[in-house]
Formats: sequence, structure tokens, C-alpha cells
Amino acid sequence: MKSRLKPKTGKVLITSNQKQVKLDRAGIRRDIRQALELLGAGERELSLMFVDDEGIRTINRDYLRRDRPTNVIAFSLSEGSFGEVNPGMLGDVVVSVETADREANAASIPVGDAILNLILHGILHLAGYDHEKTGGRARIMSAVQEVLFFELRGYRLVVRL
Repeated sequence: MKSRLKPKTGKVLITSNQKQVKLDRAGIRRDIRQALELLGAGERELSLMFVDDEGIRTINRDYLRRDRPTNVIAFSLSEGSFGEVNPGMLGDVVVSVETADREANAASIPVGDAILNLILHGILHLAGYDHEKTGGRARIMSAVQEVLFFELRGYRLVVRL
């Protein structure tokens, strides 16, 4: 007998501390849930925070000791000595909407697509992908990000982070 229960999907919590771009929260949740499913992490929870450049600079300085703005930061909740306390939590992704807007304008793409690309980048970090080291790992992360973006938007994005 087949179960009629829907598979459990993880929560996508969204906080916006910026006023530059009106966000489509329902669309973002839908895209992120689909991306997590594609990565085999559909039941995991994710927290997204949208900030401006000053907000991400503060987070970057206070938590990573880098006193400069950046486009996206990811904080894994499944690594470290307490990583197994709540295995359902994937982590937090912080996106600078101000930077995403500049990157979208430079690439002539919708700002929502630039934001999605940054979110995907953060999620891949949370899933264990790395581009900080040169070579194959960076190419693999980039390729997976391109495939995810294509699956969600139907076109190939050539913007590099």
C-alpha cells in the first residue's frame, strides 16, 4: 500500500533587514526548497537573512574578522562540536541585497536572479562545497551552482562570485 503522506520539507526562515529591494518571499521559499531537494537535503531547515552592505560588513567583521562587505556569508549549523545537536538545521545564509543589485545591473539580469544565485552559493557552502581552495573543488562547486541555477531558472548564468 502506497503512503499518501507528503514527504516532509524543511522550513525556510526569511528575515529582511534591508529596504532596497522588495523580496518575493514565497518565490524564494519555493526555489530554495527545490534546490534543497535537488541536493538531497529537502528535509533540512535553512535560515536566510537579507541585509545591506553595511549589515553584511558588520556580520563579516564580528564573526569572521574580515572588516569589509561581501555578497554572501554562510554559517553551517552542522559543523563543529555542536553540529549534531539539531541535524535538521542546515545553517544560515546572509545575503547583501545591495551587492546583489549591483551584480545584477552589471550582468544585465533581474535582481531576483542575482539574489537566488547568491543564496545557492551559500547553500552549497552549507552542504560542504568549497571554492576557497584552487583547483578541482572550486570548479565542482561552480558547476553544481550553475546546474542548480539552470534547473530553477531555465537559463545559464555566467556570473561568477
